[in-house]
Amino acid sequence: MLDPSSSEEEGDEILEVKRKEVAAPKSVGGARLSPGRPSDGHAVGGLQPRARGSASGSSGGGGRPSSPSPSEGSDKEKEDLGKMQREEAERKKRLQLYVFVMRCIAYPFNAKQPTDMARRQQKINKQHLQTVKDRFQAFLNGETQIVADEAFINAVQSYYEIFLKSDRVSRMVQSGGCSASDSREVFKKHIEKRVRSLPEIDGLSKETVLSSWIAKFDTIYRGEEDPRKHQQRMTATAASELILSKDQLYEMFQQILGIKKFEHQLLYNACQLDNPDEQAAQIRRELDGRLQMADQIARHGGRFPRFASREMEPMFIEELRSSVNLLMANLESMPVSKGGEFKLQKLKRGHNASIMDMGQEDENTLSKSDVVLSFTLEVVIVEVQGLRSLTPNRIVYCTMEVEGGHKLQTDQAEASKPIWGTQGDFTTTQPLPAVKVKLFTESTGVLALEDKELGKVVLHPTPNSPKQSELHKMTVSKGCPDNDLRIKLAIRMDKPQNMKHCGYLWAIGKILWKRWKKRYFVLVQVSQYTFAMCSYREKKAEPVELLQLDGYTVDYTDPQPGLDGGRTFFNAVKEGDTVIFASDDEQDRILWVQAMYRATGQSHKPVPPTQVQKLNSKGSTAPQLDAPISQFYADRAQKHGMDEFISANPCNFDHGLLFELVQRLTLDHRLNDSYSCLGWFSPGQVFVLDEYCARYGVRGCHRHLCYLSDLLERAENGAMIDPTLLHYSFAFCASHAHGNRPDGIGTVTEEEKEHFEEIKQRLRGLLENQITHFRYCFPFGRPEGALKATLSLFERVLMKDIVTPVPQEEVKAVIHECLEQAALVNYQRLSEYAKLEENVGRLVTPAKKLEDNIRLAELVIEVLQQNEEHHAEAFAWWSDLMVEHAETFLCLYSADMDATLEVQPPDSWDSFPVFQLLNDFMRMDYNLCNGKFHRHLQDLYAPLVVRYVDLMESSIAQSIHRGFQRESWEPFNNGSGTSEDLFWKLDALQTFIRDLHWPEEEFSKHLETRLKLMSSDMIESCVKRTRVAFEAKLQKSSRATDFRVPQSICTMFNVMVDARAQTAKLCAVDLGQERQYHSQIDDLIEETVKEMITLLVAKFVVILESVLAKLSRYDEGTLFSSFLSFTVKAASKYVDVPKPGMDVADGYVTFVRHSQDMLREKVNEEVYIERLFDQWYTSTMNLLGTWLTDRMDLQLHLHQLKILIRVVKKKYRDFRLQGVLDSTLNSKMYETVRNRLTLEEATASVREGGMQGITMRDSDEDGDN
Repeated sequence: MLDPSSSEEEGDEILEVKRKEVAAPKSVGGARLSPGRPSDGHAVGGLQPRARGSASGSSGGGGRPSSPSPSEGSDKEKEDLGKMQREEAERKKRLQLYVFVMRCIAYPFNAKQPTDMARRQQKINKQHLQTVKDRFQAFLNGETQIVADEAFINAVQSYYEIFLKSDRVSRMVQSGGCSASDSREVFKKHIEKRVRSLPEIDGLSKETVLSSWIAKFDTIYRGEEDPRKHQQRMTATAASELILSKDQLYEMFQQILGIKKFEHQLLYNACQLDNPDEQAAQIRRELDGRLQMADQIARHGGRFPRFASREMEPMFIEELRSSVNLLMANLESMPVSKGGEFKLQKLKRGHNASIMDMGQEDENTLSKSDVVLSFTLEVVIVEVQGLRSLTPNRIVYCTMEVEGGHKLQTDQAEASKPIWGTQGDFTTTQPLPAVKVKLFTESTGVLALEDKELGKVVLHPTPNSPKQSELHKMTVSKGCPDNDLRIKLAIRMDKPQNMKHCGYLWAIGKILWKRWKKRYFVLVQVSQYTFAMCSYREKKAEPVELLQLDGYTVDYTDPQPGLDGGRTFFNAVKEGDTVIFASDDEQDRILWVQAMYRATGQSHKPVPPTQVQKLNSKGSTAPQLDAPISQFYADRAQKHGMDEFISANPCNFDHGLLFELVQRLTLDHRLNDSYSCLGWFSPGQVFVLDEYCARYGVRGCHRHLCYLSDLLERAENGAMIDPTLLHYSFAFCASHAHGNRPDGIGTVTEEEKEHFEEIKQRLRGLLENQITHFRYCFPFGRPEGALKATLSLFERVLMKDIVTPVPQEEVKAVIHECLEQAALVNYQRLSEYAKLEENVGRLVTPAKKLEDNIRLAELVIEVLQQNEEHHAEAFAWWSDLMVEHAETFLCLYSADMDATLEVQPPDSWDSFPVFQLLNDFMRMDYNLCNGKFHRHLQDLYAPLVVRYVDLMESSIAQSIHRGFQRESWEPFNNGSGTSEDLFWKLDALQTFIRDLHWPEEEFSKHLETRLKLMSSDMIESCVKRTRVAFEAKLQKSSRATDFRVPQSICTMFNVMVDARAQTAKLCAVDLGQERQYHSQIDDLIEETVKEMITLLVAKFVVILESVLAKLSRYDEGTLFSSFLSFTVKAASKYVDVPKPGMDVADGYVTFVRHSQDMLREKVNEEVYIERLFDQWYTSTMNLLGTWLTDRMDLQLHLHQLKILIRVVKKKYRDFRLQGVLDSTLNSKMYETVRNRLTLEEATASVREGGMQGITMRDSDEDGDN
């Protein structure tokens, strides 16, 4: 794309040959063209003031007033004068350069505007960045109407904090390399991981979520702007970025070179840039001059540039010739006309016969058939005047024809109003055609076969004829009484593209036109390098005679004596032939000379006579402006001092230096426009620069070396330059310097080689600096692919030549050094960002240091994550170097981390978050896990972890001891206060150690085993202490029926339940030994629960025994029983004696029910309750059975019988309601007791008084007796 079609240049020494012979015309300011260097050392080829002018300017201060310090005033004036002269020289140089650029734009024949260049995005500047920040901040503050969920808000918050507020992004904006597309792509990459980690939602794909988030992002980014206006603006700018019109290109380079509008207008008109013939002629003259220069060097020798070898000098001449021949071929391929197919087989110029092959001259002689012209005529008949002889209603019409062609007819009209306005279109190959127009009227006679002709007119138009409608007198036919018939019509004859001028001239020559006679001449362009002066007769398509203008020189001449006819003369001269022409007026002569001057391609420019105002041919004394408009513009440009720039010979300039200037200024303009170009020129700029290089022979290597130098200068000053662009230009220059001929140039100058080596060293330094500062030169991986391209270019720069690849070990060593330095740079900037430097020299508390270190650790992890996310792909070939870079970076951090940990107080555990933060990051990174820093971190924290576990074990043991001493056994969550505290501490300790995620497997298993064993020991102690407290509590309680199961007893049961649950969680490991140890803890808990149930059941049995002891006093045969029976019987004869009540039975039943309810409600384990109730029922029923068995031979007292029936019935019923199984309820002992009581009941019922409604019959029912 940047490769010009021709890139040869003439060296400074070659130009000296012409500098001595050709001098540019003087300007008003007394300056001349000079290809030398200006005083400031920049590229020249423009204008410099003469020494005489400087002397006169410096000596013109005699009229100044006196000064207190004349020497200082004189020096200051000299300095001001010198500054003014330098500014004037720079202005003239830019004007001259603008003339060359204008000609490239006006008539390009080598380059086109490329349409395949990547479209550049709009650049983000500081104001735009701040606006975007404000918009996102407004969204986060809830000041917008955009509806978003929490996940999107968190993503935007993270993007705002990490990207938009980053100082690296600010630097990127300042460098001109940040576009809206970059910010959008960074956000898209930022949210992809977040969206992928979200849970799946039925009916909503993650791609939909992504697209929705991107749409919301665009809405926030645009703010309140109308998207339609934004789209229109983007469309307009994109169109201007792709293709520019000539006017836009002129305007662009006016801004680039600092040319004023009126200067452009003067130059544009004076150079006739809108005249393609003049521009093509200018190109032909330029190429002819370059060939003459090459011919002169080849013939007489010249000062060549310093080449790498002497053998390149003849090759240089051939390159000059081939480059010009290529340009001539390109010019020849430009379309000239739709006519003639004649093409020159070889490009030859009469002035360059020594260089061109003239052996086929006869083959290139034109014939009359080669000159073909095609004309289009438009004949418009408006009206006829003077038609009076016909009646008003007679029909009239007109016909029109070009002689030799078809005939056309107008519409019919009435004689009273013969108006048509009809147009007829004709084509002809005759330069002087005859156009016939006839007027007819319809014949009224019955036998008339043809309409009657009233009149006719025959006209001979030319392209120079008036275009407007005019009245013409018609030749009246016989029998028509209207003698003054006039017809109003217009004839427009176009000028073919290959017709350059035409008109009537007087001419005489030695070979052609041997008689002095007025003829109609046409200047015809057959091809870009072939023109012919042809004379024509009326109604003839082929010329009568033609003169091929190759080798002729045209100029103005004085009137020739003896030639009668014509007022102003000019001639065309060639060796052996002279043709004299004469015109009837000055303007026509100037136009003819200018047209023939363009056609001949001569180097001498004819200058018209200074007196252009002449009296007209009618003898009037009033002056008239007889010069053409082009001469008027030329005089105007000369008046404003522009003539020297227009008439300057391009061959007298060092276009390599001029191009260096225009390319540098164009790059400055490009970098300051609204696009993030990264150093790439726009299509229009590429087009103009390509055309300039091809047209004026700028060597391709010189072009790219200057381009590289300019790009490197901008990159060194902080501008963002695309490394791909640097790679392209460097590869071109490297291929050229090593003789690979990328542009067909085999010669290599010493200056190019030296400049290339200088550029190579500068480029290597820049690339090493960019690789070292990759986080800041390519923040967040933007521009996309730039870092990867930089590494590729760096490998190319390290190559000794273009064929032999550099050893990978050498590349790796250099990149390794860069990345080591990058680690230091990144950590230093990170430390500055974390503001750790503020703490230097001040007393800072250990807590503050630890807080700063944790913040620094977070930033370190963020840096490593960003390196992996945004830069790892570019370093894919050197991934091991990136790992070393990360280790070096962490090693720098470890120094600060170690210093922070050393000042922490002993037995302080606040530093563990540092380990967790770093370890959680590194254990997930395959390359950093168990790396150098990771192992150092483990070695640093392993003693702290062991010490922490030791202290926690001692602390928990002490808390158990103190807790059980003060335990009130009030229920607390799932157990007591002491047990809950114990289990929480054990769980918290294990959770903490587990969350450390210790990377070393052996030490991790050791910690896990130790904590499990410690938990088992602690739980065992808790169980035993609870067992002791349980037994002591029962011993202190009542043994009568007033005993109520206390809440503390239930709490102790719950402690056992919770201990069993926590054992499965806190003591479970996979190893066989520890699993066995765990089962021992389970067995201990189970045995303890059994013992506690046994103790509680024994308590319930004791209470039942106390009830039965009271009933034993009524046993038959005892003293108490006999005394009681006798007393009751004796007393009942006289008074109503109350009988023994059921208080004992009711008290026991109440005790049982309360105990059952309390246990059922407060104990958390159903299995324990069922087991307790089973044993309780079985034990008490066995006790009743035993008690009755002991009294097998005795008859139960009625009171005993009633109490027992009540107790047994209630017990059976209550325990059945509590879920005791029927198999347990209906045991053999129960059947024995039931049968005994039923028998006793039957015996007692026949006694006096009976059972008073108490019976065993419904003991299996739900009745309450």
